[in-house]
Amino acid sequence: MNIKSCSLIAGLLLNHAAIAQTAEIAPATLSAIEATCFDYIDGQLEGNPSRVASSLHPDLAKRAILGETPDEKLGLRRMSKEELVSLTRQGALKTPTAEWQRSCKVLDVTEKTASVRLETPWFIDYFHMGRFGERWVIVNALWYSKPKKL
Repeated sequence: MNIKSCSLIAGLLLNHAAIAQTAEIAPATLSAIEATCFDYIDGQLEGNPSRVASSLHPDLAKRAILGETPDEKLGLRRMSKEELVSLTRQGALKTPTAEWQRSCKVLDVTEKTASVRLETPWFIDYFHMGRFGERWVIVNALWYSKPKKL
């Protein structure tokens, strides 16, 4: 068996393991993780800074890839919890409920961590969540804007 075949088989096994692990998530855990994701996005769409803040770890690291900039070869747009809550307070994403289109997909869960994908018409976020007691919060977020439709 060559290296390419071994890599393919290993990838399929890992994918199968991730699907199996996701299938074994307790319903209450899955609901709590999804609720955190929806508090994050629905709070922004409502313009509700308290709801957004409740979904975030105090030391949130929210980033978008900029690429090369005059100051950085590997440029990142960085945002803190305070900045995100402030943008929500300003109504940056406030949207009428009838126009809401969003989905939260839980990708992986362990005892104290989860990976989640949020998609809206405007952007996609990948979250790392942490469980603190019975509460799930977003610790890290890597996001990108979707191309604008013409």
